[in-house]
Amino acid sequence: MHIGVIGATGTIGSRVVTEALHRGHTVKAFSRDAAQAQREERRDDITWASVDVLDAKSVAGALSGLDVLISGFQPGNAAKDFADTVRRSIADPTVYATAARALLKALESRPQTRLIVIGGAGSLEIEPGVVRADSDELLHAALDQLGLPREYAAAVRGHRDALAVLRTSNRLWTYFSPAEEIGPGERTGRFRIGGDQPVLDAEGRSRISVEDAAIALIDEAELPRFVQRRFTIGY
Repeated sequence: MHIGVIGATGTIGSRVVTEALHRGHTVKAFSRDAAQAQREERRDDITWASVDVLDAKSVAGALSGLDVLISGFQPGNAAKDFADTVRRSIADPTVYATAARALLKALESRPQTRLIVIGGAGSLEIEPGVVRADSDELLHAALDQLGLPREYAAAVRGHRDALAVLRTSNRLWTYFSPAEEIGPGERTGRFRIGGDQPVLDAEGRSRISVEDAAIALIDEAELPRFVQRRFTIGY
């Protein structure tokens, strides 16, 4: 397959690129500084290009030949300066919904291309009908536990709003909510898949490694199970 990855130098995006290449796919990797990324990443079956994910015309121009576009968009460069990404997300949490609209608009020119958006966990239902992003109390408690400022609640709701944008579309979109706790770790290939509720381990934690998240994303690219739906994973 020909797979495009927006945010290909990011924490999750870079693992998605590695997983896709490992399985023999051809990758078109998008980064704000494609020239720099290309100098640092010299691998076969990968080409680098720049794209503005907030500009539908820019995205549309990058879609040619792609079977699937996976977007791991974050403002700033979270992999190199996570604090800056947090600040930018708080300052303008609408960027996630803006990106979703631009991606959907771009797909009008190539409706056969599938879109997978890597979003947030805050829009998952922690109980039937109860979404953490809708409650200050629940959201602040989760952010405290993760060591994030409570102001980041605006960004969590920004991700939720992006999902709402996608849900109004008849394009071939999929939204991926990672586990609440996600970070670099082991590539195990052993995890469980869920829909709109978080997947909890024996200790009641929602957690996954970015390496296993990449497996789940490429699994979905290869064998779509959640078209026009959201899915999540966890141990």
